Amino acid sequence: MAKYKKVDTDLKFVDREKEVEKFWNEEDIFKKSMENRKEGETYTFYDGPPTANGKPHIGHVLTRVIKDMIPRYRTMKGYMVPRKAGWDTHGLPVELEVEKLLGLDGKDQIEKYGVEPFINKCKESVWKYKGMWEDFSSTVGFWADMENPYVTYDNNFIESEWWALKKIWDKGLLYKGFKIVPYCPRCGTPLSAQEVAQGYKDVKERSAIVRFKVKDEDAYILAWTTTPWTLPSNIALCVNPEEDYAKVKCADGYTYYMACALLDTILGKFAEEDKPAYEVLETYKGKDLEYKEYEPLYQCAYDCAEKQKKKAFFVTCDDYVTLTDGTGVVHLAPAFGEDDAKVGRKYDLPFVQLVDEKGDMGETTPFAGLFVKKADPEVLKDLDARGLLFDAPKFEHSYPHCWRCDTPLIYYARESWFIKMTEVKDDLIANNNTINWIPESIGKGRFGDWLENVQDWGISRNRYWGTPLNIWECECGCQHSIGSIEELKSMSDNCPDDIELHRPYIDDVTIKCPKCGKQMHRVPEVIDCWFDSGSMPFAQHHYPFENKEVFEQQFPAQFISEAVDQTRGWFYSLLAISTLIFNKAPYQNVIVLGHVQDENGQKMSKSKGNAVDPFDALETYGADAIRWYFYVNSAPWLPNRFHGKAVMEGQRKFMGTLWNTYAFFVLYANIDDFDATKYALEYDKLSVMDKWLLSKLNTLIKTVDNHLANYQIPEAARALQDFVDDMSNWYVRRSRERFWAKGMEQDKINAYMTLYTALVTVSKVAAPMIPFMTEEIYQNLVRSVDESAPESIHLCDYPVANEAYIDKTLEENMDEVLKIVVMGRACRNTANIKNRQPIGKMFVKGASDLPEFYQDIVTDELNVKEIELTDDVRAFTSYTFKPQLKTVGPKYGKLLGGIKNELSNLDGNAAMDELNATGVLKLQVNGQEIELTKEDLLIDMAQMEGYVSESDYGITVVLDTNLTEELLTEGFVREIISKIQTMRKEAGFEVMDKIKVTYDGSEKAEKVFAEYAEQIGQETLAVAVEKAEPAGYVKDWKINGEAVNMGVEKQGE
Repeated sequence: MAKYKKVDTDLKFVDREKEVEKFWNEEDIFKKSMENRKEGETYTFYDGPPTANGKPHIGHVLTRVIKDMIPRYRTMKGYMVPRKAGWDTHGLPVELEVEKLLGLDGKDQIEKYGVEPFINKCKESVWKYKGMWEDFSSTVGFWADMENPYVTYDNNFIESEWWALKKIWDKGLLYKGFKIVPYCPRCGTPLSAQEVAQGYKDVKERSAIVRFKVKDEDAYILAWTTTPWTLPSNIALCVNPEEDYAKVKCADGYTYYMACALLDTILGKFAEEDKPAYEVLETYKGKDLEYKEYEPLYQCAYDCAEKQKKKAFFVTCDDYVTLTDGTGVVHLAPAFGEDDAKVGRKYDLPFVQLVDEKGDMGETTPFAGLFVKKADPEVLKDLDARGLLFDAPKFEHSYPHCWRCDTPLIYYARESWFIKMTEVKDDLIANNNTINWIPESIGKGRFGDWLENVQDWGISRNRYWGTPLNIWECECGCQHSIGSIEELKSMSDNCPDDIELHRPYIDDVTIKCPKCGKQMHRVPEVIDCWFDSGSMPFAQHHYPFENKEVFEQQFPAQFISEAVDQTRGWFYSLLAISTLIFNKAPYQNVIVLGHVQDENGQKMSKSKGNAVDPFDALETYGADAIRWYFYVNSAPWLPNRFHGKAVMEGQRKFMGTLWNTYAFFVLYANIDDFDATKYALEYDKLSVMDKWLLSKLNTLIKTVDNHLANYQIPEAARALQDFVDDMSNWYVRRSRERFWAKGMEQDKINAYMTLYTALVTVSKVAAPMIPFMTEEIYQNLVRSVDESAPESIHLCDYPVANEAYIDKTLEENMDEVLKIVVMGRACRNTANIKNRQPIGKMFVKGASDLPEFYQDIVTDELNVKEIELTDDVRAFTSYTFKPQLKTVGPKYGKLLGGIKNELSNLDGNAAMDELNATGVLKLQVNGQEIELTKEDLLIDMAQMEGYVSESDYGITVVLDTNLTEELLTEGFVREIISKIQTMRKEAGFEVMDKIKVTYDGSEKAEKVFAEYAEQIGQETLAVAVEKAEPAGYVKDWKINGEAVNMGVEKQGE
């Protein structure tokens, strides 16, 4: 009776994975794995929450498989690994989706529709793809607690955020300011610096070099801008006080003021052969031009300035002006740029903002109602018609777009709420330095630089669906921050018992002003949803209102992992909030993941048509294959090129090899009715091959354990791949005949137990990476014969290396054997001699201390009768040398002919010895000593007739390819046996079936058959090998040029 379930050798893993997934779900294996480790040391993983109103893409497979593997590994190591799933549910993407759904466009229409029904729709919309995400996570093998996730719109979550915001308020770090912010006119809300960083696009636009007429003088100041739409709001010009400027008479008939360094760049085009482009009339330092007045470009700006009774339209100075582009003079519109605003404050310039909140040009401008980017060409046309446009050069630059709706952003002066991150910059940097970033270059570089230049966090959003900002204001000027529902109720006489902390409900709740006793109203803003996800370490537990111990046990996290774009997203918001509240880093180790690209290294996008649907990929290749590809392919932080061919290749190389080795074991174990639980692995009785495999296995455990403990994922995967290759293509291939032996001798038990131990152990080592296939192997090899074993491989402990089994000398000797064998095979290929054809003798140089046992493996593996270890293979090889013209030519040009001559007359072997010993070859050419290194030489290894050699790793292998009649006959017999084995397979016979062989053929072939019938019969399980009309399954062959017709028939027991 077969002990183990028969194993199909096809690589159709998808169906098998579905069975395993079903088993995990039905038996609650994930829950049991958590339960199992309740008493273990805590190792916390934070899951960055996805938004459930967007579908998973292929990049999520990468993040999910890394986020799943490390916690699985740590669980097997005995840790208790909390894994709470989360959902990011607030913010603009949700609102935009709902706007689309309802056919609304912009805030006016939302308010008309009604805020309450709108946010109810938002609440529904966030769960649109929840089922899809859960299926996706389950298919990929991502284990997390999805039954009790944290949800950022939940009242408890928001209350914890309010507690945090109040702490920030109490520290004086939350303020209302008038600031130039990146602003999306379509969404009607400012964006934080980290959001802006996500939406840059390269665009081609026209800039403007404009003539500003100097007051009371027939001259113009030339100033440059990349945003022509800001010109109607111009109120000043700015120069660098330290740089040199000139007043020049230009060949175009105008007199200009501009920077000296840029005169030729801007005016050079007017030069003619006999006439220069310009004549310098006077030079100045920028400081000398300060307060020089000019005529306003547009009446609308002049009118605004007049109303404010402030001086404008003059030259200002600031060192932010550079001479890298333009004219060295820039135009100022302080409502649309941070630098402009700074200079505006310094000179007390009027505030002119002739663009409305929708990004349309103001009523008083000549371009009323046009969107700013559409106004650009109209402004240029208008200035050109008025003779004020000197030039409109095209230029390409990276311009920020809204990462949600793709509208170009504008820099816009707004009243906004900010967290003073600049105040805690040193703490941010210090806390970041405690984090182990993988790779370190992102933590120190990209993220470190971001912190060095940290800006205050613009936290408010003028929207509807988000965590409401918990500030109430009174007309007396008093402001108050509410830190809990309890505090809100204690200060309000109209707060419902079941208050939902969302707009519009919270907008109706007023509190009594502690100063004047009047009613205070909440400010209208909601907060940046990055504050939601950054608060998850404590808000997921409703801390500090409950679960104090749980939070303290699970903070900070030992591990997080997301894509590289989160350096300015979640990685930052987590660190920012944790620094503000607890002044410590919220995570200790972070693996940064590169983006997934197509096979040509292009970014995947729907519009390009090169996006891969994750569900299709999982259905085609299976989760394990995709997981494995992402682990082994490259360092996680590098871009990953994802394509089917590469996934299949990895699947074949590693998973296919492991699966076939497992199938081989099951096939023979079932034939022999072998049950591993009935035997022990007795180390002292093992053969060298067995001890070698166990040594490699225990070295592997240490290697992979060490790599995973240090988050070195590709290194761990490659070690596994190499071991499986050794186990299959060396151990099993060398030990095959031991499994075929009759009866159950000790040597056969050793082979079974060694392979069984290796298969079960390597499955456990690989279980965190390929959880489905390893489960399948474990269930069949372990659970089928031992019901007392843990129910799942994922409930097992991670293997621990047995140091006593590690034998480094043994591993080194076998490595040497493998190198010799690889070179021996290469020699056979060169000589075009198949491996089945025996060879008389081989010579090996450079392995003089290789023990005899290993020499026997080499001769057996290479089908060679005799091996001789020697220090000298000169008799079979020699070397010829020619000069490498690229390097020798420049050094010794005239002597080249002489050098060629000398090299051709050298004793090749002696010269090679000298070169290897000293690194140089010394020659006398025309009385001059010449020294040549290996780089200077083209070296060819010549081989003696009848011998083939290969050299590498300091070892030389020489095969004697002279074949005697005896050797040829032996090769012929081996070929016959091989062809019969092929026919057995093709005829569909089982491994142990007895057969009869019939043949006829050429005289030579029949002679060999007759002479070696007994040997042929033994090796093919043939009860008879007869010359007769071939019967049964019949096939014609050409063997070593001889025609043979053979038949194979199955025989009864």
